[in-house]
Amino acid sequence: MKPTLLRRAAATFAVAALAFGAAACADDKETPTGTPTSAAVAYPVTVGTVTLDAQPQKIVSLSPTTTEMLFAIDAGKQVVAVDDQSNHPTGAPKTDLSGYQPNAEAIAAKNPDLVVLSNDTNNIVSQLTTLKIPVYVAPAAATIDDTYKQLTELGTLTGHPTEAAAEVQRMKDQIAKIITSVPKRATPLTYYYELDPTFYSLTSKTFVGSLFAQLGLTNIADGADAKGTGYPQLTAEAIIKANPDLIFLADTKCCGQSPETVARRAGWADLTAVTKNQVVALDDDIASRWGPRVVDLLQTAADAVAKVPAN
Repeated sequence: MKPTLLRRAAATFAVAALAFGAAACADDKETPTGTPTSAAVAYPVTVGTVTLDAQPQKIVSLSPTTTEMLFAIDAGKQVVAVDDQSNHPTGAPKTDLSGYQPNAEAIAAKNPDLVVLSNDTNNIVSQLTTLKIPVYVAPAAATIDDTYKQLTELGTLTGHPTEAAAEVQRMKDQIAKIITSVPKRATPLTYYYELDPTFYSLTSKTFVGSLFAQLGLTNIADGADAKGTGYPQLTAEAIIKANPDLIFLADTKCCGQSPETVARRAGWADLTAVTKNQVVALDDDIASRWGPRVVDLLQTAADAVAKVPAN
């Protein structure tokens, strides 16, 4: 690409279905419809420009990341439809609704009392607002704090503030544990993060890049971002010259890339990352979302770093 919207959103950020949901509190109560909700949640609630008079019971999610967030905070039972790219957790009610080309009429047909999405494509927010359908926009996170904020706000809107707070704390604790588990090195390891086979990458200023920096890694793309976008396109020659210690592939599903295909590229067979089996195939979905599975992405990177012999 220039990475597609899906892959960009996923990278700015840049890896058991309901296991990510925080356990409900012992004093949780049942609503009249049977949906669990945290105790002492009083409506109406307001988050930004969104006000809900009652707990939403028919949520439509048009973003894979927000789908994962909703299930992680135990609001999954309130989700009646998700977009065609939402593939986690496996029990999410996937439909043919599109988050990239959202159709107000198709969305309204689900009779939602809350729509959650990541982009105001086709002026969809205004269209749904005209139909008196509340909309919460959760744009691609620029920092991990953005992720925590979105989880917290979704918890408020859906009636699960306790579960959201628990999920945020779980992520904070696990990320801190991962970062402290990586030993410091006299000479930092370098890495190349591939978004697609035309060598689009990301810098340390992006969501994923900032997390990888906390592992003590040096990004070879940082000096190539002349336009300051955070997503420069490198050249094969520049990557070969930089000879990174690690290569992370975030284009395995979309573009069929693997350690084997990398090794077959002209001039790449002798790269340190290739000769020492330090090319890491990532799950595109996990690498492109900024929700709870960011912990999995960071753990994969930390595991790769740990396998590199100390200098």
